[in-house]
Order: sequence, then C-alpha cells, then structure tokens
Amino acid sequence: MPELDGLRLLVGIAQHASIGGTARANGISQQAASERLRAMEAQTGLTLVHRGARGSKLTPAGVVVAEWAARLIEVADEIDTAIEGLRGDRSRELSVWASMTIAESLIPRWLVLLRQRQQGEGHLPTAVSLNASNSSHVVEAVRDGTAHLGFVEGVEAPRGVRCASIGHDELVLVAAAGTPISRRRTPLSPAEVAELPLTSRERGSGTREVLEVALGQQGLTMGDAVVELTTATSIREAVLAGSSPAFLSHRFVSRDLDSGHLVVVPTENLDLKRVFRAVWVGTRQPPAGPGRELVSIARAAEQRLGHQRTGAK
Repeated sequence: MPELDGLRLLVGIAQHASIGGTARANGISQQAASERLRAMEAQTGLTLVHRGARGSKLTPAGVVVAEWAARLIEVADEIDTAIEGLRGDRSRELSVWASMTIAESLIPRWLVLLRQRQQGEGHLPTAVSLNASNSSHVVEAVRDGTAHLGFVEGVEAPRGVRCASIGHDELVLVAAAGTPISRRRTPLSPAEVAELPLTSRERGSGTREVLEVALGQQGLTMGDAVVELTTATSIREAVLAGSSPAFLSHRFVSRDLDSGHLVVVPTENLDLKRVFRAVWVGTRQPPAGPGRELVSIARAAEQRLGHQRTGAK
C-alpha cells in the first residue's frame, strides 16, 4: 500500500486539479510531489494522474484510489490525534524503573534536577513513579510496557530494547575495617576470588553479572554466596556489620572508604567495569517529553562527574 504522504497528494489533486497547488498545500516542491506520485504509480502499477497543459486530473483508477485514501487518511488523523492525547497524559506521569544501585545512589538527584528544570521553564513538574529492582526485571518492565523508561547497569547492552549509555562505573571488593581480609596487601587472583565466600546480590542483578562475566573471562565461575541480598544498601550494611566481603560500586561506598569503615581488598586481572544505560522501547530516541529530558539530565550529570574525576587526577 502507498504511504500516507503519497495518498494525501492524490486526494489533494482531486481538490486542486494541480500538482503544483497540491505540493504548496503540503509544504513540498512541485518536483518532489511529482516524484512521489510517479513512485506511487510504479508501486501500484496504475496510472493515477493525467498530466496536461491546463493542469492535472485523476484518471478513473486515481479517482477510486483517492476515495479509498480519503477514508484511510481520516482514520489515520484520528489515530494521530489520539496518540497526541495519550502522549499528553504520559507527559504528566512517568513510570521509571531502575536497578538498585542507580535507584539508591543516582536517580534521586536526577529527579530533583528534572523538577528544577521544569519549574524553571514554567512547566508543571512531571509526576514520576520510581520502582527499584534488579536489571533483568527492569528490562522486563520496559519490554511489557509497565515502565516508560528504565535504567540498568551491566556489561552488555540488554536485548529487545533501545539503549543509551549514561555513564560508567567500577566494582571494588570491600570488607569491614579490622577483619582479616581487610589487612591483605597482595591482590587476590581470579581463582582466589572465585573461591571467596561473598555477600552477594541475587541472580539477575547488574552487579552480580559484572563479577560473573569477569570470572567467566578467566574460565572461572562464582562460588556459592554466604548470603544473597536484594539491595546495595543491605549488602553494604551487612559488610559493615562484619559479614563476608562484597563487590559494590566504588561510588556507592566512597564515603565509607573515606571514613575508614570499609576497606578495598585488592584484586587483579578482573575487568570489573560496567556501563549505566537508559532503556526504552520504540524509536531510536528516548520517549519524547520528560523521559527524554530525564535521560539528557542523567547523561549530563554523569559527564560532569567524569570531568571532576579527571580534574582530580
């Protein structure tokens, strides 16, 4: 079936009896209109327009196609209007799902910045609902439409969704100060890490995925965890209380490292870097409106942080 833009030209010629007049009404050049009509005739295998010195008129086949097209265009315009209305509702409410590290340590600031920007522009602030879960559940929520927008962490980009890189992070092995392993000075080898009893996130979390991939690159698998917890905060608190060491985001535990309550246990030959990503479904760009604004704000905030780190070095 011809595209709607071509069908609109056909209906316009029925009204104006002129390719040039129809082109001007549709905001394109006469040459572009003529090329579009020729392409439509080639596609349908029909001669739709008779071009003459005194103007253009539809052929009998063109008249029939134009009548059908008018009905189709009317329905398409109704759908377009309905979509605009739904987008308007969506612009006032935004459902965001985020992985635990991002939800606990990053997104609160991003949402404050979003609200400040909207208020500064004189707009009514968007009502944002935030759900925190592991990365695999976030991707599922985005895929099935439960979430308008998601933020995940991990090594590889998830499949079945659109992605945009927001920033980068690195995991470190941390232990409570004063525990035997906290006094270790030589780095742990990958094999030693694989055998280490850990306080760990559950399967499906981005944090655990990074460690599993890093060990897998060395031909190793992660051993059984001493305890599995579902949030970065609960793991941090458990380690502070004397539980087994854990891999956590360096930025998430930076204050505890500065205060000396937690200590980084050195490791070697493990790639523990990961990427923070925004995920959504649909077009290549994030959802128009506050969703796209939030992605822009998140990326800008991470870039500023990266510049600060570079300056500090």
